[in-house]
Amino acid sequence: MKVVTALKLSGRNKNRVDVYLDGKKAFVWTKSIALELKVGQELLQNQIAELKERDTEERIFQHALRLINRRPRSERELRDSFRKKRASSDIQEAVLTRLREKGLVDDRAFAEAWVENRLAFRPRSSWALKYELRKKGIDRETIGIVLEGFNNEEAAYTAALKAARKMTDYSWDLFHKRLAAYLRRRGFKYSTISPVIKRVWNEKGGTRDESEV
Repeated sequence: MKVVTALKLSGRNKNRVDVYLDGKKAFVWTKSIALELKVGQELLQNQIAELKERDTEERIFQHALRLINRRPRSERELRDSFRKKRASSDIQEAVLTRLREKGLVDDRAFAEAWVENRLAFRPRSSWALKYELRKKGIDRETIGIVLEGFNNEEAAYTAALKAARKMTDYSWDLFHKRLAAYLRRRGFKYSTISPVIKRVWNEKGGTRDESEV
């Protein structure tokens, strides 16, 4: 049995508390856990073990919130991060359950947001999006639902328009070469690329020599 002899804020971190047992600093716990204690309280070993487990879970939960606040995360991304923090599988699942209950992690919503963001800022093909989402741990069924009805030609057109803004005073050959390479890097097939390049070129008012047609 141990006795709580002091509870002190841990340095400059107001969310962490130094817990002293029997006159010695024993743990640095999250404030919400540490403040359940009081000086003079007696703790059995199993109580200490339970508090340590809860503290670890709370730290991992707060870590997850910081990650999600930066941008949405898939479950696999979070699990990978938890493993780097050496969180046990039980704690990982407990934290993910809390996040799901709060609506803070949802792989379908994540996939939908990912596709929407890509289309708005960095358009690419359905093949490229599938590859990216699989790397994020999204299952094939969810990917299929999210990409149902995806229009590769319109995505390629949007991407081409963005890239073409920087291609001023280009000849047809150079325009076609550069834009085709750009679209291939984004996963589009030639059967999609060729008509899109012609469409963008014509909308820009470009002309081609007869030898180039």
